[in-house]
Amino acid sequence: MGSPLSSFLKQNKPLFFRIFFILFFSCIPDTANLCSNLSLATTAVQTHSASSDNHFSLKKLTLDGYFSFENIHYAAKDFGNTYHFHPSAVLYPKSVLDISSTIKHIFNIGTASQLTVAARGHGHSLQGQAQAHQGVVINMPSLQEPVMKVHTGELPYVDVSGGELWINILHETLKHGLAPKSWTDYLHLTVGGTLSNAGISGQAFLHGPQINNVYQLEVVTGKGDVLTCSEQQNADLFHGVLGGLGQFGIITRARISLEPAPKMVRWIRVLYSEFSIFTKDQEHLISSESSFDYIEGFVIINRTGLLNNWRSSFNPRDPLQASKFNSDGKVLYCLEMAKHFNPDEAGIMDKKTESLLSKLSFIPSTLFQSDVSYVDFLDRVHVSEIKLREKGLWEVPHPWLNLLIPKSKISDFAQQVFGEILKDNSNGPILIYPVNKSKWNRKTSFVTPDEYIFYLVAFLSSALPSSRGTDGLEHINNQNQRILDVSTRANLGIKQYLPHYSTQKEWQAHFGPQWKLFVQRKYAYDPLAILAPGQRIFQKAIPFL
Repeated sequence: MGSPLSSFLKQNKPLFFRIFFILFFSCIPDTANLCSNLSLATTAVQTHSASSDNHFSLKKLTLDGYFSFENIHYAAKDFGNTYHFHPSAVLYPKSVLDISSTIKHIFNIGTASQLTVAARGHGHSLQGQAQAHQGVVINMPSLQEPVMKVHTGELPYVDVSGGELWINILHETLKHGLAPKSWTDYLHLTVGGTLSNAGISGQAFLHGPQINNVYQLEVVTGKGDVLTCSEQQNADLFHGVLGGLGQFGIITRARISLEPAPKMVRWIRVLYSEFSIFTKDQEHLISSESSFDYIEGFVIINRTGLLNNWRSSFNPRDPLQASKFNSDGKVLYCLEMAKHFNPDEAGIMDKKTESLLSKLSFIPSTLFQSDVSYVDFLDRVHVSEIKLREKGLWEVPHPWLNLLIPKSKISDFAQQVFGEILKDNSNGPILIYPVNKSKWNRKTSFVTPDEYIFYLVAFLSSALPSSRGTDGLEHINNQNQRILDVSTRANLGIKQYLPHYSTQKEWQAHFGPQWKLFVQRKYAYDPLAILAPGQRIFQKAIPFL
């Protein structure tokens, strides 16, 4: 038997092709200026009268929660702080029915209204992906169901709301001695947000990304239908939503796989001066049967007093030799590792880490380590957030660029980027670490390079709003574009993580052979292109055939 989606398409082939062309042609933006094109197109259609009609029709809905039509400015902001599209309304749902009723209402209006819907979690998008220009933004943290519940047993799991923060899940599951297997580096993000992308961190080589550690989802589609889906039930929707950039449905509940949680973590950092040795050791660690529980890395460019800065959180193995190390003017590579343990296992932990470290070729004087609690390790980025907020440096533009690069091309990429484009300085951390596909479900919407091992390289820049120099937004954006252009000319086969594209051709190239299935799923679950307009993949369908 064929899949439910293929059967549905066979029965509705004429209608499919009609809406396929509506979606296809309505999602081709002006390549000269995508954002201006969207704004102008929407402004031309969405008159004051139409906006008032939208408000009136939404106000008539019977909800457990409520709409706000006035205090909505925050919904036009996100962590990237470069795109600002104001919605017409913000929905504060108390129930899944609130979300379903709203979407169903907009779907039933059809193309007579330009209303679209975006789910907003903790506002950590980078380029307005969770915004809806003159549409409806759903404030997902307001969703009060389901109440988080941990299920113990042979295959433990936790049921959570799509608007729940991962940091809250960590604290609740630890009460039962359990925790999720795969994380992001920053835990103050919502479940629905990370599962709509992928959720990648230093555990991905061991457990896969977060989207591979989910048993079941509840999803509200672009038609307003509330569907439960898993590998066994509505599997096409399940695979489509995971990594699907919010295009097929809004995640309102997730069943997340758990494992026994450790109490402590041995957190280790070492440095390399040679990129080839650095990557060889990283690839060795992610391929070994016995390894660390977390493996990441950083590129460090011209950092003065680097090891002295580490002393605030780490202890050097050889304090005297560490004090003599000079990082000025150098490009260095940091390998960061962590091993889980419990207090009564400290002796065994020493032997395990020594054995693993003995097989690596780092600079001996740069070995630093610290034993910290499991919570403190996982929530480490939040400490930096607090410090930056105190200095007024958190809510600045963040023109981040996240790339997935095939193993065979990583040396070429490093030579071009770290040796030429970024040889003098950087405007934030640069992450670099390999993952393999052994733990990845290839049925999801998430797109990776073709090779079995690939690298995540993340340029996590911060820009000073008033600066015209190298720390300004214009300079960093130009720098990011140079990195992309170099990668394209060299045919490196990269993919963007948290992708952001300006043209239909670029989106098609991003998805490659999966593009046809992606469009078919869009038709099946959100045929009017109501959901996630901020991704700028599809515009709301306008009938013309």
